[in-house]
Order: sequence, then structure tokens, then C-alpha cells
Amino acid sequence: MIPDILGAFRWRDAVDIVVVAAVIYWVLVLVKGTRAVQMLVGVGLLLGATVLSRRLELHSTGWILENLWSFWVVALIVLFQPELRRALAQVGEGRLLRGVLGTTRAERTHVLDDVLRAAESLASRRIGALIVFERTTGLRSYAELGVPLDALVSPELIGSIFLPYSPLHDGAVFIQGNRVAAAGCFLPLSRNVQLGRALGTRHRAALGISEETDAIAVVVSEETGRVSVVAEGQIETPLDGETRRQRLAQLLGVAEPGAQTGTLRRGLRRRALLRPEPK
Repeated sequence: MIPDILGAFRWRDAVDIVVVAAVIYWVLVLVKGTRAVQMLVGVGLLLGATVLSRRLELHSTGWILENLWSFWVVALIVLFQPELRRALAQVGEGRLLRGVLGTTRAERTHVLDDVLRAAESLASRRIGALIVFERTTGLRSYAELGVPLDALVSPELIGSIFLPYSPLHDGAVFIQGNRVAAAGCFLPLSRNVQLGRALGTRHRAALGISEETDAIAVVVSEETGRVSVVAEGQIETPLDGETRRQRLAQLLGVAEPGAQTGTLRRGLRRRALLRPEPK
């Protein structure tokens, strides 16, 4: 059986498989982190119900489902209209390939430097800020609660967003790839009941998003002017700017191969998150 299948396999079949796999992967990348995932699950359940009704000879149910699929093209266009519009926009702007392959290391390093310059400028003026880097877990469900920007990262843009009289200064800024995806986003607060009362809302929100996803957050405290890095439910306060850059580069996967891990650890200070134990 298997030798017969392999004997009939042509190079066109291999190309066909690769094309179908690429289309499926592109669709998954497109809907990752959006509500379209639930709609795709619903479409899959309808398809499974159609096949099952035919096997069990449920004629009435099968008739209803088959008539439903008679206009499935229009239904899919209506359901996935935002995703289709975004996909066509990405094709027109030449960003589709970058969305699949991701940004280059040089681009991520440039974005990191711009964010750190903005954070240090805000810290020097005691202006609070919360900047979130997206990694593998999609953050679109949180970004949809804010104001979409889709702008290139720059220190001036980030600094203007967090000015005290800006309408977006209270929320978080999302960095996706090399772009500012959204601003004014509200994040889930950490549910850790052992957190100390000294932590403000920004730090609790940064902890909350790092507990639920693999995102990395940079927090600027308006009370102390400290710049902290939040990852995996932990807050770290680098003692100097270079240590801060090395730590973020390590977390974002853009660290230099010869980075000194020991020096980096000595330059980090882990913030006390737990309540002090009673004496």
C-alpha cells in the first residue's frame, strides 16, 4: 500500500502540499491572538456536525447544515471581515512577509534602544509609563481595548503618549515587532494576594500581563523615577542603564553572544514583592 502511494507521488504533489501548508500557517498567524480563533472553532464544529449527520443518516439535520454551507463564502466574509481587511492591507504595504518571518535582530535591537531612551527620559522627569513587548503569546485581545496606532517606534512618540495631559497616558503601550500597535490599553492586574502594598497600579498591571502571557514589560515609576523590568511574574530593577539594556536584550533574544551573565546578575536587584512576615 505505502510503496504504491510513494510510487504515484509526483513533484507537483509536493508543491501542492507546501502551498496548502503555507496558506494554513498564514491563516493561523493572521488570526493568532484575536477573537477569530473562537469563530474558526465554531466553523470547525459545524463542519464536523455536517460529516457526522451524513454518517448517522440524520436527514433533517443534514438538510439544514447543507443549506447553511450553500452560502458559506458570504458567511465567512462577514465573520472574518476585520481579519481579511487587515490581511489585504498587509499585502498592499508589503508587511505580510515580515509578519510571518518576524522582525530581524537589528530591527528589534533598534526598537529596544528607542524604548529605553524614552523610558529614561520619562524617568528623569518622574512621569509614569508602562510599555509592553509582545513575544510569542498574542496580545491582540488586550490591544483591542486600547487605541490602535500601528506606528513606527520612536522615543518622541512614546514620550508624547505618557505626558500627564495626554488622553492615553494612563494605559499601556503595546510593542509588536518594530511598531507601536496600540496605546491606552488596560491590562489585567496581578491576582497575587501576597504582593506588598507599596506596588502601584502600573506595577500590578505589568505583573498581571507577565503572569498570563510571556510578554515583557518596562515600568517607569512616577513616585521614585525607577525603571523596572517585569517578566514571568517578577520585577527586576537594574542598577544602571547598561544592565537594564543587557537584561532586556536577553529577554527579547537580541543579546550579544558574549554577554557576561555574571555581571548582569550582579547588576540586577529583585524587588520585594511579598508582604513582610509578622514578627
